Amino acid sequence: MENDVGVRLRLTPTYTCRMTDLHQAARRCLDATDPAQKVRLTREAWNALLAGELQPDPASPPPEPIGAPGRPERPLLVHASKVPSRGLGTSEGRAALVHAVAHIEFNAINLAWDAVYRFRGKPEAYYRDWASCAHDEARHFDMLSGRLAELGHAYGDFDAHNGLWEMAEKTAHHDTARMALVPRVLEARGLDVTPGIIERLRGAGDERTIAILEVILREEVAHVAAGTRWFRHCCERDGLEPRQAFLDLLRDYMGRVPRGPFNRAARLEAGFDAEEMDRLAELALTD
Repeated sequence: MENDVGVRLRLTPTYTCRMTDLHQAARRCLDATDPAQKVRLTREAWNALLAGELQPDPASPPPEPIGAPGRPERPLLVHASKVPSRGLGTSEGRAALVHAVAHIEFNAINLAWDAVYRFRGKPEAYYRDWASCAHDEARHFDMLSGRLAELGHAYGDFDAHNGLWEMAEKTAHHDTARMALVPRVLEARGLDVTPGIIERLRGAGDERTIAILEVILREEVAHVAAGTRWFRHCCERDGLEPRQAFLDLLRDYMGRVPRGPFNRAARLEAGFDAEEMDRLAELALTD
């Protein structure tokens, strides 16, 4: 508790953090460097929100400029091209895969809490959605950490890249872009690739990892759906047509549409519509 209080005082020296302030609770989760502590604080914040003990406080200090979230010294962060690709035929290769997914989930905890901390004046349902996502991601990370231990490894044993958080930094000033590009592009990519990974693991006989990935795949649909819901909310607020706005943001921030193939069924369940999916598939072929 002493360390936690010290962090709060350092971050907001002119403001006594009320433990009822959801924004500051989100910041506390963001700043935690130890993965186990981040998971614990996330669970506590979610339970407090469910109990009605946390709510967005209009008196909360405005968000700090975005920087690196709290994270351990390892894994070493390298360019995505420097992360080695390993086959799934060995225990080491499967551990590297589990580590890669765990790193995504660790980043996703921070992404969800940053959406709570950074963007103010939103409906209560917005904050509940992203706090719920943070709680899910923390549980996913916990499951994957346990599986890593079974494979003789721990989070931090393999190099990783920082692509998810780099997009958070690019969109920190723009809630519409954040809702479009983090959940609906980067996280939606998991919907596309996870079924194929599960099939490869099935060939390797790794039912333990498959069971975890199936939970994550099922629950990530709801996370992408939250992104879709709040992206369209932002578009309605700003008088934008959502399909065209999405394509414009893809071009502006990424220079292209995502590569296919797409998991059409999962994306439709996550709020993409058929016309949008047809257009994405068409552009993915021509870009």
